[in-house]
Amino acid sequence: MTPKLDYRWHLREVMATRGMFSTTDLRPLLAERGIDLSPSQTYRLVVERPERLSLKTLMALLDILGCTMDELIEPVAAAGSRRRSAAASGGSALGKDAGLGNLRPKRARIVPE
Repeated sequence: MTPKLDYRWHLREVMATRGMFSTTDLRPLLAERGIDLSPSQTYRLVVERPERLSLKTLMALLDILGCTMDELIEPVAAAGSRRRSAAASGGSALGKDAGLGNLRPKRARIVPE
């Protein structure tokens, strides 16, 4: 059984480290990059955790803040999700990755140009 994934949104903290303490600081910078959000949309983007976010908006945020996606979005396991043990799930004693050896994907890094 795979764990449920969730994420933490750190836009507010990243903005604070860049000296931006108000959502009104962000709106004109987004507009310069062709992202037109209302004041309430900008506020919700900063204060709440977005469920849907366009890639253009995400790239604009990364450009404005000069940060990486890892700084802005932190993947975490969802609250209450647990992995079942290999014995309970009918898997081998070596776990679900027993046949993969040293083959592991490398984490992708998206760097703005």
